[in-house]
Amino acid sequence: MFYRQTGDFRSSYQEDSRIFQLRQDRWVMIAILFVAFVIIPMTASQYLLSAILIPFLIFSLAAIGLNILTGFAGQLSLGSAAFMAVGAFATYNLVLRIEGFPIILAFFAGGGVAALFGIIFGLPSLRIRGFYLAVATLAAQFFIGWCLTKVGWFTNYSSSGVISAQTITLFGYPLDQPAEKYLITLSIVVFLALLCKNMVRTNVGRSWMAVRDMDVAAEVIGYRLMHTKLLAFAVSSFYCGVAGALYAYTYLGTVEPAAFSLDLSFRILFMVIIGGLGSVLGGFLGAAFMVLLPIGLNIVAHTVGVSTQIASVLELMIFGALIIFFLIVEPHGLARLWVVTKEKLRIWPFPHEKKTSV
Repeated sequence: MFYRQTGDFRSSYQEDSRIFQLRQDRWVMIAILFVAFVIIPMTASQYLLSAILIPFLIFSLAAIGLNILTGFAGQLSLGSAAFMAVGAFATYNLVLRIEGFPIILAFFAGGGVAALFGIIFGLPSLRIRGFYLAVATLAAQFFIGWCLTKVGWFTNYSSSGVISAQTITLFGYPLDQPAEKYLITLSIVVFLALLCKNMVRTNVGRSWMAVRDMDVAAEVIGYRLMHTKLLAFAVSSFYCGVAGALYAYTYLGTVEPAAFSLDLSFRILFMVIIGGLGSVLGGFLGAAFMVLLPIGLNIVAHTVGVSTQIASVLELMIFGALIIFFLIVEPHGLARLWVVTKEKLRIWPFPHEKKTSV
């Protein structure tokens, strides 16, 4: 009743090409951003900001980066955590070795370094695909992890390999409070998410989806496969690199190779699958699922009175079972459930029409 397109007219090409077509969508997004930027920093506790919201935003950015490569371009990758590590260590060394280098700019510069590594490890995609490409990108995980632990220059010759991240400063003012780190992370994530949303609607995004659907046909109609695939690897690695820098500076507070393990790469892949392939919203939904579900299961376990050892085992079992359940019920992810819900709201209270084949 309240979610209708009736009366919402568009009289120009600019209005027709807006990200949020309906007036209701625009107002809802404005409300969400107002709550995120104004209400939450003023009311949320330090635990909520540091342990839940900041990692949720960082993982959402990493999931969007992997979704660009896997969901939009159709190229499998298991090296997301490695590119996050490149972004984190590149940011650390840029700030350490270049005096006066702005740390906010270093986040994006670290993403640029990760994009270069993404292009290098994306070269096998020109010859192989599918499972073999996933194994090839897995090599990036082991190679980059080996370099960061064996080459002392990257860790500034730290004996333990674990180094404290520099303090985030903006115009000479240190940003070390959870609310300040949250706002920095939120601003970067919102900016890059909107950038991705616009990018996939341009010719670049259409070229990625053409290669994903059928690369031979895409090449026939004029898309250059090498340029398209390597650009997807570069943009995806850039997003993961920025996410890695934020992960080290606004969440962990340390820069260490062990934080960017293979387990993190699989977690980001699960976020993309659960959230929905080829959807920016899917990155946020998948990250929310992966971050909030373990916390909820722990709260329920402690409320019931289950011991810590049993609770940890039950958490893994329930977590895996729920992932399988969601994949069976809705293989297109949580983002598809939201699209179906919106369609039902637009025709409520009338029943949804079922298409029948002739």
